[in-house]
Amino acid sequence: MDTEHRLDATEIKACCALTYQSDAARLLLGDSFHPGGIRLTEHLGALLHLEPGQRVLDVASGQGRSAIALAQRYSCQVLGIEYGAEAVQQATQAAVEANIAHLVTFQQGDAEHLPVPDNHFDAVICECAFCTFPDKTTAAAEFQRVLKPAGQLGLSDLTRTDEIPEDLQGLLAWIACIADAQPVDAYVRYLTEAGLTITMLENHDAALQEMVQQIQGKLLGAELLQRLQKIKLPASFDLEQAKKLARAAKAAIQANTFGYIALLASKVN
Repeated sequence: MDTEHRLDATEIKACCALTYQSDAARLLLGDSFHPGGIRLTEHLGALLHLEPGQRVLDVASGQGRSAIALAQRYSCQVLGIEYGAEAVQQATQAAVEANIAHLVTFQQGDAEHLPVPDNHFDAVICECAFCTFPDKTTAAAEFQRVLKPAGQLGLSDLTRTDEIPEDLQGLLAWIACIADAQPVDAYVRYLTEAGLTITMLENHDAALQEMVQQIQGKLLGAELLQRLQKIKLPASFDLEQAKKLARAAKAAIQANTFGYIALLASKVN
């Protein structure tokens, strides 16, 4: 982003956390707040060769769906770090309800200052969140710091191939993981400069297209239900602005401005 569009880092983090804790976010995004959903999460787990007893860190864990799914599928020990306190509480409750709290725990924290020891985790996972971190250089260094030697990072995120359109550069676009999407080589640079080695990169553009289509469908459904007085959307939720953002995002995806990738990176020393 250029200077005139640059937003305060604390504002971005707080607004992202509040939005992803909201009922409106759950309405639009379901339980899994990223393209590909749990299917892509479990795919990352398979690529990381997760095993019982391994320690996994889920950075920006949201309401805990990915961390819970990984623990259920691979019997690994997962710690989720999330900026929003309410989301941590919701995720903790979800783990209890899923009878997996013996393997999954959640803690409030900042991805740029992870509250965990050095060289502690076999794997780190970060899904559709790295692009929202204001200080990506520091966040990448934190991934490297907390991984054990030979530990691996599994990351999925939004990419761009061109300048981001003007109508996708505001605060709502930051919250929707759009406004600071990076070219693929920028993600690679952040991670390699932090001391990680890229070992795999996959294209998952179809998952992004599917998610935006689902969101547009849910927005239309929410508008209809609101008119019929079957639901009451939160006062802070601007339906028209959300519809406009979704249309702009879909157009940018169709123009190949946006894509979605999954990558693996390893810590060499």
